[in-house]
Amino acid sequence: MERGPAIFAGLVFALFGAALLMWTVVRVRQHRPVAEGVSPVASATLAGVVSAIALIFGTWCFTRL
Repeated sequence: MERGPAIFAGLVFALFGAALLMWTVVRVRQHRPVAEGVSPVASATLAGVVSAIALIFGTWCFTRL
């Protein structure tokens, strides 16, 4: 992978994953729904999994430098 696109993609994945994880944690701690009209456990789990996958992709992109 070229250096510029790898840095950009890694940064985007890392920021998205971190922001989604922080937002999910704040919503769960406040006992508020993560997604409207969906089971609270299912939506928090799905958001946590997606944020972890995004962080893993970001880390993978940074290892390709």
